[in-house]
Amino acid sequence: MTAAENVCYTLINVASDSEPPSEVSLKIDLEKGEIKAKTEALKKVIIMILNGEKLPGLLMTIIRFVLPLQDHTIKKLLLVFWEIVPKTTPDGKLLQEMILVCDAYRKDLQHPNEFIRGSTLRFLCKLKESELLEPLMPAIRACLEHRHSYVRRNAVLAIYTIYRNFEHLIPDAPELIHDFLVNEKDASCKRNAFMMLIHADQDRALDYLSTCIDQVHTFGDILQLVIVELIYKVCHANPSERARFIRCIYNLLQSSSPAVKYEAAGTLVTLSSAPTAIKAAAQCYIDLIIKESDNNVKLIVLDRLIELKDHPTHERVLQDLVMDILRVLTTPDLEVRKKTLQLALDLVSSRNVEELVIVLKKEVIKTNNVTEHEDTDKYRQLLVRTLHSCSVRFPDMAANVIPVLMEFLSDTNEAAAADVLEFVREATQRFDNLRPLIIEKMLEVFHAIKTVKIYRGALWILGEYCSTKEDIQNVMTEVRRSLGEIPIVDNEIKKEAGELKPEDEVSAGPAQKLVTEMGTYVTQSALSSSRPSKKEEDRPPLRGFLMDGDFFVGASLATTLTKLALRYVLIVQDKKKQNSFVAEAMLIMVTVLHLGKSSLPKKPITDDDVDRISLCLKVLSECSPLMNDIFNKECRRSLSHMLTVRLEEEKLSQKKESEKRNVTVQADDPISFMQLTAKNEMTSKEDQFQLSLLAAMGNTQRKEAADPLASKLNKVTQLTGFSDPVYAEAYVHVNQYDIVLDVLVVNQTSDTLQNCTLELATLGDLKLVEKPSPLTLAPHDFANIKANVKVASTENGIIFGNIVYDVSGAASDRNCVVLSDIHIDIMDYIQPASCTDAEFRQMWAEFEWENKVTVNTNIIDLNEYLQHILRSTNMKCLTPEKALSGFCGFMAANLYARSIFGEDALANVSIEKPIHLGPDAPVTGHIRIRAKSQGMALSLGDKINLSQKKANI
Repeated sequence: MTAAENVCYTLINVASDSEPPSEVSLKIDLEKGEIKAKTEALKKVIIMILNGEKLPGLLMTIIRFVLPLQDHTIKKLLLVFWEIVPKTTPDGKLLQEMILVCDAYRKDLQHPNEFIRGSTLRFLCKLKESELLEPLMPAIRACLEHRHSYVRRNAVLAIYTIYRNFEHLIPDAPELIHDFLVNEKDASCKRNAFMMLIHADQDRALDYLSTCIDQVHTFGDILQLVIVELIYKVCHANPSERARFIRCIYNLLQSSSPAVKYEAAGTLVTLSSAPTAIKAAAQCYIDLIIKESDNNVKLIVLDRLIELKDHPTHERVLQDLVMDILRVLTTPDLEVRKKTLQLALDLVSSRNVEELVIVLKKEVIKTNNVTEHEDTDKYRQLLVRTLHSCSVRFPDMAANVIPVLMEFLSDTNEAAAADVLEFVREATQRFDNLRPLIIEKMLEVFHAIKTVKIYRGALWILGEYCSTKEDIQNVMTEVRRSLGEIPIVDNEIKKEAGELKPEDEVSAGPAQKLVTEMGTYVTQSALSSSRPSKKEEDRPPLRGFLMDGDFFVGASLATTLTKLALRYVLIVQDKKKQNSFVAEAMLIMVTVLHLGKSSLPKKPITDDDVDRISLCLKVLSECSPLMNDIFNKECRRSLSHMLTVRLEEEKLSQKKESEKRNVTVQADDPISFMQLTAKNEMTSKEDQFQLSLLAAMGNTQRKEAADPLASKLNKVTQLTGFSDPVYAEAYVHVNQYDIVLDVLVVNQTSDTLQNCTLELATLGDLKLVEKPSPLTLAPHDFANIKANVKVASTENGIIFGNIVYDVSGAASDRNCVVLSDIHIDIMDYIQPASCTDAEFRQMWAEFEWENKVTVNTNIIDLNEYLQHILRSTNMKCLTPEKALSGFCGFMAANLYARSIFGEDALANVSIEKPIHLGPDAPVTGHIRIRAKSQGMALSLGDKINLSQKKANI
């Protein structure tokens, strides 16, 4: 309860534009007005007292004319009034009038209406004057036996707060409440009574729990939650009690309340690290995720499972539950599915990989049958990537996965198909035994590929890995089929002129050859005659791409045909067949060139594509050994090198992760035996309930760094000068979505300052939550004022304002001290994050706000400058370390970060070292920042500008 000590009981909204009424008019309303007028007058009195007015003349008026009234609204308002009104004289003695008030509340505690009794008991919890409470104690005790549960439960709370603040008034409270608890039947009353015993007399609480430990599962959920808290605290302080209560926690895992199950599972994990306990808790978490409909709850519980996985001894237990964890994939939310797949991938082992792959294959097939939803494509991508990772880690699985995934190459969603293609390329390079299967499947789906990017990738794989005569001929057949009748230009002109009907194309040369060589494609001849009304639909895929002006695929086709022709020449000895194949390949290249130069396509061929196709023609006409080596060996070597580097990076990151998780124990570290540990040493572990309470109140205790600069003092901002009549400084505490300003105000004058008010305003996406209340400061006195500011997005914000006050006894206007601006740093909201190259490029193309920052620094080393920028901006470098190593005078790197609000920030660093200016010349270049919002791009640019230069130490 210590963390919840200083709480605010009552919040009252005040209309800022209302005029304060005079004391005389209020007195008349309170004396002679109707009930409604008295109610309004009482409200105004309460608001004026809250704003610092004293109004001592109204106290007796309210006691005489308002206190005897039986109206419930008046009674409720009076409770607020007596809570806030000053009850003592300036020398600290209780006002005589309060005796009359005390007598009125003694009568209310005996009132026949349970609402009046209950609300009066709630009010007594807030009183801090023991002289007022003493005469009321018999009436409070009597309320414990009231027929209505509302009165009884508030009586328990009143007794608890009185016992905590003034133990001498009711010294036998624990015994009284224990007897009450034994005989009580209502769940809410039992919960309040038990909670009091936990904090007031833990031994009595344990005695009661021991008597009914077998009936705990029949209790209400609110009482069960308090029992879980008690067991946690007892076992935390005295581990020898674990055996006594752990069975009770196991029983509570079967509770009907999700909150109880969640807390019981969390407590069980902290109390025991036995595999059975961890398994039971994890199973409970999984059931909660599946049964709870709220996605936020699912994500929170998933985080708990991930925390369990991060513990080395618990990981093996969770590996047995991978199949249960995969049941969470039934949730339609993408974020939940993403976390679940990542968790399953981290837990996968040789024991369960086969089952995991079967489930994921079913999920992939399911996404194909589902009616299109905006997240279906992204989910399919996630599944493909997970299967990709499984196959790389467990090569035996690749043969099962590839046939299913190859079907998705013909998917209309380019991103999912690109992921499949990348996986297929890696599998083909790594697993020699799977190449025939992959080539066969690739040829089957080749004609159905719909996007040009995937088509290019498929062409490259077929050109690189087809090594038998039959495969090479099959690829040529597929290419001819995909191009249609050649020469393309003549064929297209004939179609335009109407000399050739689209149906005739089906029986053209290449199609006949297709049917004779690959019988499986007999039914596919309907492709070109499906709907002749639209000419574009009649075209085969490759011809369609070329007619749209995408000649990059033509250049890719030329490279593929060159590789195949060079390999065909080496395999087949018959000169006639060699020449025939090479001539066919050259004819296709020439017809593509011819088409590009004609006016038929939507866009003409580019010079780069012309150069590439011309080069391929030259290579085929000369057939030199050097070119043969470059086309057929160097390409594959480059891919192999790239995959090796990527694998090394993955292994390195996995190693770092495992090092983080492994608990390293030094050789000379003392071994602690639980049985030999003193009780006071047991409390070294953090109390989870206290931590969660602090987190809910926004007082998260972050571990401060050893460096004194990282302590609280570093976050103190001076707001006024030392010679100002009022000195102010603020400690800026940044929580996730709000900022707490703790302002220290010091009166440096010899006068009393009345109505001293801190007035704040904000600039940027900040919003002041509530207006700080006015204070009265004695001469040379000081006070702390807290103000909350909500943050809505990631951008630099400014808080500015002033302090206004009246000098006691002075006739002049209000005085004002202007405060310095408080600048809110964007770095408190930005965290390093990672994404794939494809995602980076996609976001780079989508984001509309760009900020170009010119490099202006005194740093002379490229790598040092990059590291300096990374430290200053909290961004992560996506460019691999190996790509940045070495020295060549220039450097390009991609950086990425994400804010706590889910906003992405991208940056591209392009810097060079001007060698002609000497070795001490500073780095030059540009940093381009892109973000979805203007504020993010500008704020990050400002941050880089401010921190570019290295401070001289």
